[in-house]
Amino acid sequence: MVLDGSNPEHIVRAAEALAAGQLLGLPTETVYGLAADASQDAAVRAIFSTKGRPADHPLIVHVARADAVPAFASQVPAFAQRLIDAFWPGPLTLILPRRPGVAEAAAGGHPTIGLRCPAHPVAHALLLAAAERGVTGLAAPSANRFGRVSPTTAAHVAAEFGEPLLVLDGGPCAVGIESSIVDATRALTDRL
Repeated sequence: MVLDGSNPEHIVRAAEALAAGQLLGLPTETVYGLAADASQDAAVRAIFSTKGRPADHPLIVHVARADAVPAFASQVPAFAQRLIDAFWPGPLTLILPRRPGVAEAAAGGHPTIGLRCPAHPVAHALLLAAAERGVTGLAAPSANRFGRVSPTTAAHVAAEFGEPLLVLDGGPCAVGIESSIVDATRALTDRL
């Protein structure tokens, strides 16, 4: 079922569905994502099974603001913080050391976590509404079956997964390709 992302009531409905452990098609400025509460491992496992994605392929976790990063990352190197300050919200994902015991399913068993703060206004409104319901971040890979082209409209997501999936329509994606990824866990100098 496609919901109008410009309708505040639909944002609330989508946030409540996520808090209840359901999946949701989510618009971002890059591509549409298949979202679940990153802290609910069962919901995150449903992303993997719905997509047909191997469970050891980590997912990006989307947050509403940079102040949510410490909920998932054990540390943020100074150069990574400068990237956050310069490029968030926006299509930049940072790989950071993951806090132990947090978002394990989303991380695909890795000791790191990919974090991003999307710039899309519907995604931002949803992330804020979800945070009010205790959902700190959303695991959200592209909303397509594994190996297929990433969707750039709500209609693409609805066609891929069918009527039972809630999809929040935020219009066509402005970028159309996935976010850039910077691995901040590698041995980089702090000179950026």
